[in-house]
Amino acid sequence: MKKFFGEFKDFIAKGNVIDLAVGVIIGGAFSGIVTSLVNDIVTPLITLITGKLAFADMFVILGEDGFVVPVDMTLAAAQEAGISTLNYGLFIQGVINFIITAFVIFLLVKFINKIRTAGTKKEEAVEEAPTTKVCPFCKSEIALDATRCPHCTSEVE
Repeated sequence: MKKFFGEFKDFIAKGNVIDLAVGVIIGGAFSGIVTSLVNDIVTPLITLITGKLAFADMFVILGEDGFVVPVDMTLAAAQEAGISTLNYGLFIQGVINFIITAFVIFLLVKFINKIRTAGTKKEEAVEEAPTTKVCPFCKSEIALDATRCPHCTSEVE
């Protein structure tokens, strides 16, 4: 039993687990910010553009007659009345939340990678001076300062 708890302690103490826990906590807080951005800023702007149509009020009533689009009813009123609804507007709002979250995380990762690479300078490829040349007679590779080819014994300039 001691061995089991010792292994568990080692697992929890690893840096990756702690980093993951911090990431989950930050992600939860970030999710609240994005939800507020969508609900309080993006959705009202879309409502303004679409003509007073709020995502939360986009739903259909599920009834015996199939799908019925409510005329003058909000989702809250339908739920309070106990009516069964298909809330596609809330789904659209969730998709917008996801897209904004993914975009912000993309920008954040791109920024962090830029900061990481800014500290390291790219190594420039330095061309080394040639140390060999080709014999004009036998086409063998010889030392640059050779006066005679070791392969064909020809004099080389």
